[in-house]
Amino acid sequence: MLSLYSSTIKASIPPLRSPPPSLSVGSLIRFEKRDHSTVAACGGVSMSSNKDSHGSSSQVAEPFFRSVLGQMETVYLNRNPTPRSVLELVRSVDDDQLCYDHLAFRTFGIGGYGIDSLASFFLDYGYTQMDELRFPAKKLRALWFAPPHASSAVPGGSGVDGPLPRVFISELLVEQMSTQTQDVIRKYTETSPNGRKYAALSSALGSLPWGKPLSSEFEQLARESEYAAWTLANGYALNHVTISVHRLKSHLNKIKKLNQFLEERGFKLNSEGGVLKVSPDGGLLQSSTVADSLSFKFSDGVTKSIPCSYIEFAERLVLPQFQNVPESDIKECHRRDGFEVGNADKIFESTNQEQLSRRTG
Repeated sequence: MLSLYSSTIKASIPPLRSPPPSLSVGSLIRFEKRDHSTVAACGGVSMSSNKDSHGSSSQVAEPFFRSVLGQMETVYLNRNPTPRSVLELVRSVDDDQLCYDHLAFRTFGIGGYGIDSLASFFLDYGYTQMDELRFPAKKLRALWFAPPHASSAVPGGSGVDGPLPRVFISELLVEQMSTQTQDVIRKYTETSPNGRKYAALSSALGSLPWGKPLSSEFEQLARESEYAAWTLANGYALNHVTISVHRLKSHLNKIKKLNQFLEERGFKLNSEGGVLKVSPDGGLLQSSTVADSLSFKFSDGVTKSIPCSYIEFAERLVLPQFQNVPESDIKECHRRDGFEVGNADKIFESTNQEQLSRRTG
């Protein structure tokens, strides 16, 4: 069994041709409310729009940015055999090319360790903040970020080398948790007060920004919030990547067909609220696998199997006002954009113990 944070997982960052732009961790995050029918990808922010603030053009920034995303992806695939197997299987059917709809991360909303700590990295490379989503029952909030539209995918590029994905970052509203849970979280975030400055680096290297927790503290958090326990043990690691189903070229470009294809081959899909999650407007269809469980050695020497990450699938349907556009002319900007609280709330359950028990049940 693969051990989380073991010496077998190594992320080597390729040498840079030129120094990267500085990361302004304190970047002000702009709030931009976007309607899901907005034609987003037909114009907007470009990577080169950051030239004045960073002194570098997109030709310099984008290769570095994609290298960091590539390292995040490498750590994710090394730790999670299910996503790796799914991607290999889909690529074998779809001519070795696929696009990511979005990348997702989890954070602690306290002491600067929340959404802002990771968002600054994406904002510095041309991403734009979009909508906020709230999950009161889970004590979570999230923001999603739209990619720059002038980025240039690697010819024939797949995954992080393809069109840049949306980014979904959530945070636990720590101050709404019990005193005991708050104390545990503060214990680790406060012993590494500057770790928040290196959130993207932590994700790319597959290293926790704080010390390994005690097994008893992990269990304490898990009793109150599965999300809190997951974040304590996994840190800024990619929680999931999402395949853009409608961009597939094969017969798998419909999410129901893809779900059936995967289930017939033994993959367990998150059944919370039904395997297929559909937004109220019917335009956003999502599903996901159940998270992998990996061996984790806690600081007290106890080794336990804990939830790691999973892979999601999203199909965005053409908006009603574009139904008459010829299929050959349909672009991402003609499709339903954004996220949906009801869908995301159920997707969060992919790392829940109840779903994980189905894998071994």
